Amino acid sequence: MKTTFPSRRLQPARGESPSRNQRLYRAAICLALLGGSGVTVAQTTNAPSVPAGANSGSGTNAVQLQDVTVVGKLDTARNQIVPALGASSYTLTEEQIKNLPGGENANFNTLLLNTPSMAEDSLGQLHLRGEHANLQYRINDVLLPEGLTGFGNELDTRFVDTVSVLTGTLPAQYGFRTAGIVDIHTKSGAFDQGGEAGVYGGSFDTIKPSLELGGSSGNLNYYVEGTFNHNDLGIENPTSSATAIHDTTEQGKAFAYLSYVLDPTSRISFMGSLSVADYQLPNTPGLPAGAPSTPTGVAPVPWTTFLPVSYFDSTALNETQNEQNNYAILAYQKSAGDFNMQVAAFGRSSSVHFQPDQLGDLYFNGVASDVDRSLYGGGLEFDSSYEIRDNNTIRAGFMLSDEEVSVHTVTTVFPVDDNGNPTGGPFPISDDGVLHALFGGVYIQDEWKPFDWATLNFGARWDYLDAGVDENQPSPRVNAVVTPTKTTTLHAGYARYFTPPSEELVQAPTVAKFNGTSNAAEVQQDDPPRSERANYFDVGASQKIIKGLQVGVDSYYKTAVNQLDDGFFGTALIPANFNYAQGRVYGVETSITYANAGFSAYANVAWSVAQGREWSSSQFLFDQADYNYVSHNWIYLDHDQEVTGSFGAAYLWKHPSGSSRVYVNALYGSGLRTDLVNPDGSVVPNGGSVPAYFTVAIGAEQTFKLGPKQYLKARLDIANISDNIYQLRNGSGVGVNASQYGARFGIFGGLSLVF
Repeated sequence: MKTTFPSRRLQPARGESPSRNQRLYRAAICLALLGGSGVTVAQTTNAPSVPAGANSGSGTNAVQLQDVTVVGKLDTARNQIVPALGASSYTLTEEQIKNLPGGENANFNTLLLNTPSMAEDSLGQLHLRGEHANLQYRINDVLLPEGLTGFGNELDTRFVDTVSVLTGTLPAQYGFRTAGIVDIHTKSGAFDQGGEAGVYGGSFDTIKPSLELGGSSGNLNYYVEGTFNHNDLGIENPTSSATAIHDTTEQGKAFAYLSYVLDPTSRISFMGSLSVADYQLPNTPGLPAGAPSTPTGVAPVPWTTFLPVSYFDSTALNETQNEQNNYAILAYQKSAGDFNMQVAAFGRSSSVHFQPDQLGDLYFNGVASDVDRSLYGGGLEFDSSYEIRDNNTIRAGFMLSDEEVSVHTVTTVFPVDDNGNPTGGPFPISDDGVLHALFGGVYIQDEWKPFDWATLNFGARWDYLDAGVDENQPSPRVNAVVTPTKTTTLHAGYARYFTPPSEELVQAPTVAKFNGTSNAAEVQQDDPPRSERANYFDVGASQKIIKGLQVGVDSYYKTAVNQLDDGFFGTALIPANFNYAQGRVYGVETSITYANAGFSAYANVAWSVAQGREWSSSQFLFDQADYNYVSHNWIYLDHDQEVTGSFGAAYLWKHPSGSSRVYVNALYGSGLRTDLVNPDGSVVPNGGSVPAYFTVAIGAEQTFKLGPKQYLKARLDIANISDNIYQLRNGSGVGVNASQYGARFGIFGGLSLVF
């Protein structure tokens, strides 16, 4: 784990395999010594980007050299188009991923937990700097269009070369989702020739075979990979037991990257992914028949009076969810002297289908909802940069996205009296609809270096949303980076943000349809979710103490109107958007990294506060008492976690027969929010928190050299070595509908052949 405030570390530690950018840097030095054309080394975040046409021999319209050199030059030019100057960036390389639990076999989201201010939530959710989801994913500097929100993550760790998390005051090229940018650079056949076939498994009936291949043929570079994952802990266990009941998942993923070099200054690339996942929803034993949905009822309701069952065991419930996500991206890149550009067309299909246990859900909840949603979308993105002079670069671009979501819901309910007691047998209510959203954004910005020690990046973007309501906003951005010494970097910035609600999460129910039923809403108001409008301030510093040791500190403050949030309401585990009329988020984070020879270590600690006041949309989701309280009081957001930490250390050494690696990793959380019950029985929504927790994992990896380009790799991971029992959620809080516990002690191992 490393913090990249000043610049990217270009040389690996002794015994550590160089990353793709490090190999590129070495190749550039060799070419320069031979008199060839050099390669501009990509800078990151708070360091000014190196001008593409500077006198370092970094022009991009050179004669063709070796294929790997051309690809490297195009990668470098692409990095110049969308730098993150002024933002805070934290990067994991392929080697550093291997120092984390599971390594390349880990779920992608778990990698991000090792970056500052990233809080873990249940059902695959992540929260950065006290925000709700609001993360934007980019692959090879192209926006990955959003899919429907589910439990899993379609991204596979195996195809990652580097992954960076950008946050803070983002430059103007970043719009849409702005809590953080997850920027993934994939492996490529030009640099990762060969392949790996292996299998990984262990506790919770885990079995995960995988295969990856990469190479080149003429001007074509390719990389493909696929994985299958079966385990019995697909979703967090709702009980404290070591194993969950009815929690099997099977997931298949495939990814392909193809790149064809048209000439030394241009190429066309394709990225595509397929993902299919089936989940069982875990059960809690010993549940009684449900209470009515209205607060007037206090005793269990005899739903069974109107059901063809007299007894139902809650361990036998059979709720399931299927998720499918596919996308394709076609990109063209051109570098001509001081001008660089990339244009990409993208398409996306996504679906989520929750199937209830019809009789069981009616027995325990009085409601059974079959929810089926599918999304189809496409769009176009264009980004460019032009170096006016050595100290001035202009960047401009646009993004247009159009998507349509089909919603088909069948909710089976009971008719009820004024006290919420059933008066007859269950009957279905259908609620179908089509949601449409058009989102567009355009930006321009100027990177100006008035002095060698100072860089100013300023610009603006304009965003437009048509999704039932028409909204737009101009958003100025400015960042200043100062390097008073070679070891010190200071930065400060301001950003205006415009964040639309996720179209697939926008609720379009007819609330009145459910009046007089077991699914009736206490609050009848249903204003549509609106786009969040925020002012964001960020100030930070980075200091290199000694060789290999770097410390960074960053502080932020945000105020928002119509602050977005989401939650899980009802039995179907599909999130719904809503707004707070006012919002505020602020905090401080610290990161320390150290690397020397084969040893590396990091520590991240963050403090954060996230609050909102007055629900201004989707009011029908809440009960009347909570609605009344929030209308007049600030409350903590349900995903607020005051203190978040991640820590790790690893050692890698190489020897003639292969290499050996050991690591230790720890995560800490002070606890997500839960309702607080006062002595008088009144409830403060999100007024308390679940207990603090920590987990520690250790592991080792050994490689055995079989030949010049072949070796056998064996890995062992031990998760939660102290077998801590801890809750992520206790079932109460705004938008929280179930208890979830973190994973217990587990032993996992893998064996693979690298060729």
